[in-house]
Amino acid sequence: MKKRKSYSAGFKTKIVLEVLQERETVQQIGRKYGLHPSQISTWKSQFLSNADAVFERGTTKTEDDKEKDALFKKVGQLQLEVDFLKKVLGK
Repeated sequence: MKKRKSYSAGFKTKIVLEVLQERETVQQIGRKYGLHPSQISTWKSQFLSNADAVFERGTTKTEDDKEKDALFKKVGQLQLEVDFLKKVLGK
């Protein structure tokens, strides 16, 4: 069974930006990078449909940021409990 190729977000962005420059056709870019033109068109559509997120106000937290915040909160809580127990048991 042949394993599917996976491409990084940076590579996809590079390809889409190249398509948007319109210096070459989608077919030419596909041949250049060994990609099917429909795949490039799909990436372009995804890119353009999410482009407005760049200009949204405020910051949106990713799942990693949310998880990190929760872990820092938990560490802070545990540190308070340890300090409290040290005071109580130390006396």
